[in-house]
Amino acid sequence: MPRRWWILVAVSLATFMTYLDNNIVNVAIPTIQRSLHLSVAGLEWVVSGYVLVFAGLMLVGGRLADVYGRRRVFLAGLSVFTLSSLAAGLASSGGMLITFRALQGLGAALLVPTTLAIILATFDDARERIRAIGIWTAIGALALAFGPLIGGFISQNRHWGWIFFINVPVGVITFAMAVAWMPESHGQSASRRLDIPGLASSAVALFALTYALIEGHTKGWTSAQILSSFTLAVVAAVTFALIEARTKSPMVHTSLFRSRVFSGGTLVMMMWAFGIFGIYFFTSLYLQGILGFSPVKAGLAFLPMALVLAISAGISEPVAARIGAHRTVALGLAIMLGGLYLFARQGLDAGYLDLMPGFALFGAGAGLMNVPLTNAVLESMPADRSGVASALLNASREVAGLLGITVIGAVLSSREGAALRSGVPAPQAFLDGYHAGLVVTLALIGAGIVVAMVTLRRTLRPAVPATPVPAEQVEEGLQEAAIE
Repeated sequence: MPRRWWILVAVSLATFMTYLDNNIVNVAIPTIQRSLHLSVAGLEWVVSGYVLVFAGLMLVGGRLADVYGRRRVFLAGLSVFTLSSLAAGLASSGGMLITFRALQGLGAALLVPTTLAIILATFDDARERIRAIGIWTAIGALALAFGPLIGGFISQNRHWGWIFFINVPVGVITFAMAVAWMPESHGQSASRRLDIPGLASSAVALFALTYALIEGHTKGWTSAQILSSFTLAVVAAVTFALIEARTKSPMVHTSLFRSRVFSGGTLVMMMWAFGIFGIYFFTSLYLQGILGFSPVKAGLAFLPMALVLAISAGISEPVAARIGAHRTVALGLAIMLGGLYLFARQGLDAGYLDLMPGFALFGAGAGLMNVPLTNAVLESMPADRSGVASALLNASREVAGLLGITVIGAVLSSREGAALRSGVPAPQAFLDGYHAGLVVTLALIGAGIVVAMVTLRRTLRPAVPATPVPAEQVEEGLQEAAIE
């Protein structure tokens, strides 16, 4: 197998590990609580500590990769992630576990932005690059599906530490593959000077926003602490924009956001993440809390969705080549709408097979739209800034996912509370709230179809003539075009 495909295997394994850790811990939380005698707040930070550092430092990781080399930062992030996974599995107290989870987030923040940047640097052929991004997307989806399944199996049959130990052999194998086959790459025009004020202000903005989204539901959205966090996020974001507009070596060129493809594509990606992460989280609660699925059975329910997503991602390249990226993304979002509609029709007595059509449609749509969308956004960014572009895309997806959980959770809680006050039984009240959250997601995904059609449409260029054209005719044509 050619070296470039071994490189893809390495970055895909790294992606699988980091995405797996996004949700594998959730199912094992009760076991961890009993073992380490953690409070509810401590349990929340076992999950949130990873996400907070991951999202907060992702832009920093992307810029470090562009400046100092993607292979170097990839290996550094992989080392941090693997060693902290080993330490997390050996943790004997809640404080140790939270600390090592935060270090896992640091490793992931260095790893994830480099994966897409390495793919762009490795695959020069456009068709091979799209195929590689499709494989990368499918691997991430499989990790999201396997997380609850693996976490549920381990929590029922093994010590909880194995949810972290499984990263260690994968990390070692990935490290060896990267050392053997991955060449160094970074943008030749990338300045060796780090934009320290930009790095710091972006990290503060993402940290503050992520913290507010994580803690808002427990501390209260109008509490002084949460309002202060939102205010700090806004101030830091404005400061970041001012710094980037004035510095000689900006981390992110502000002109980038004037790009219709980049801005519109990132917005569509956020809408997608809002839907998939929000529904994923609350569908897990529906499966286990209302339908009575075990953790393993709930994980198995998500598996067909991931498999269909992987297949759909594989066929997205020829579809996009035939009908265009903008239509492919819009079609994928429309198919997702169909899956969400089927979810909204499920009741209190739904069975495993009843859920499969909705899962299958949702996975098919998500796979179809994700690959051409990712490729379009990254192609709109200069090659020497692909690390930052990847970081922006992934950070926006993480924040939008948290926002989806927050907003859908608020809608669900409000509707559930109203139903309970009206005397509706608790299971039906939760179902009413779940359906209300689905309506919000349906509206947002519908808006994403419009945004995709408008922003991702490429400007058509005139076809090159098959026969040579005399220079005089070319000059006359250019003069006529200038007059028009």
